Amino acid sequence: MEEVNQSVVFEFIILGLCDSWVLQAFFLVIFSSLYLITILGNIFTVVIIITDLHLHSPMYFLLANLSFIDFCLSSVTTPKMITDFLKESKTISFEGCMCQIFFGHFFGGGEMVLLVSMAYDHYVAICKPLHYSSIMNRHVCVGLVMTSWIIGFVHSISQLVLIIKLPFCGPRELDSFFCDIPLVIKLACTDTYILEMLIKADSGALAIICFILLLISYSHILFTVCLHSKDGASKALSTCTAHITVVVLFFGPCIFIYLWPVSITWVDKFLAVFYAVITPLLNPVIYTLRNKEIKNAMKRLLC
Repeated sequence: MEEVNQSVVFEFIILGLCDSWVLQAFFLVIFSSLYLITILGNIFTVVIIITDLHLHSPMYFLLANLSFIDFCLSSVTTPKMITDFLKESKTISFEGCMCQIFFGHFFGGGEMVLLVSMAYDHYVAICKPLHYSSIMNRHVCVGLVMTSWIIGFVHSISQLVLIIKLPFCGPRELDSFFCDIPLVIKLACTDTYILEMLIKADSGALAIICFILLLISYSHILFTVCLHSKDGASKALSTCTAHITVVVLFFGPCIFIYLWPVSITWVDKFLAVFYAVITPLLNPVIYTLRNKEIKNAMKRLLC
């Protein structure tokens, strides 16, 4: 089996988003612009948090790590998609495909856990303000970030181990713009039912557990504030809205792609674009443009 895997399939054919050259030229301009804005926005967020002493707090430390992960996540698939718009024959090597799968799940899994860490930071800040400094100390913050990277790595490796030795002997067409497990596993020339269930259980468990923890955290924040004052509840709701928006936009496509029993090609492509291109762009916009301290830091930097 291993010999077949390595001697027959050296590359996969990427069908991309569409066949029309006019639409591909349009997408080339749009996605190139979005990717440039994403990279600049996330790098700027990291730089401004590092350089401004007023932002050296647990919340912004976690936000800087989120921006770095978004920078990495958007760079896993988007550059390849953009360059493929210029090519008539779109292919990706077997090794390149496995790398996309590994890093996509590595950064994606890490971001899920990091969003939970950020929700915990918000919970402590709002529900236990007097103990915030002692609970969210430097060691705890570094530990939360390291945990997100470790869980992302373990999740990614567990996914890769399940598929890398599968026999691929044709066909080799991927009806998408990048490699992802649900598409690649369909090309294996063996029964993959049990393997698909294991992969869905792995990805689904991580996504659902993180999503439930986030819902519990933000629900507890709003419930706690509502007990004290209506004005506080309104302010807390306004503060949490941005974070809840990021959570829904990030987890929605993931849960749909990996857990929805029916696969619809155009829906999967739309959600994949949203997850890989749009979400990393929206995160710095949502977190920074609504944040007064970030705005003040930008003014100090530009003055």
